[in-house]
Amino acid sequence: MTLNGNCALVTGGSRGIGRAVCLELARLGAKVAVNYAGNEAAARETVAACEALGTAAFALQGDVADAASCDRIVKETVKHFGRIDILVNNAGITRDGLLMTMKEEDWEAVLSANLKGAAMCMKAACRPMMKQRYGRIINLSSVVGLRGNVGQANYAASKAGLIGLSKSMAKELATRNITVNVVAPGFIDTEMTAVLPEQARQSMLKGIPMGKAGTGADVARCVAFFAAAESEYVTGQVLCVDGGMAV
Repeated sequence: MTLNGNCALVTGGSRGIGRAVCLELARLGAKVAVNYAGNEAAARETVAACEALGTAAFALQGDVADAASCDRIVKETVKHFGRIDILVNNAGITRDGLLMTMKEEDWEAVLSANLKGAAMCMKAACRPMMKQRYGRIINLSSVVGLRGNVGQANYAASKAGLIGLSKSMAKELATRNITVNVVAPGFIDTEMTAVLPEQARQSMLKGIPMGKAGTGADVARCVAFFAAAESEYVTGQVLCVDGGMAV
């Protein structure tokens, strides 16, 4: 696969899965706009790593929970690179807790960042993509959006909603040569999962047929497939990267 000449925007690209996606797209030749919400130092580390792979990259601050911010980061990507070919909606947050005791602000924060943010970035990106009659949109959902999970009703709702949103947009944009697909990671080794107690980690691993956690690179390679020419006739699909967890 190659992505030479493509220009990508990755939300939440400063670390974890987002950083792995940025690096994989850069490795394949894409120029990368690395969006971050607050950790500028981490974003610049990702930019430097992308540049070390021989491609152009820059850091772009913006909170996707804010619609105006979504519009701005897409416009700045187009201004910087001249176009936007790939949008990866990876940014997301968790505010875990049982629904019966969940605060309204925790519900709204997760739905705003994870679902509304992706929708607003897609809304902004589809305009230049429609004009150039080309685009690849990849949304990061989760196996939790397919299976649910105790204590994550808000997160599961946001990730399930993202699947429905993606399928709807796949139908809306197909005639303009814009594909919309979903990658749904399972238990992936990241900074977020690294802080889990060992007992919780072992419990999670027992539910994975392959018996191990995935890596950011595992997810990134699947994102890259949806971004590349090899998937040009694939749209509206959900690819689980979970070691069999959702089977």
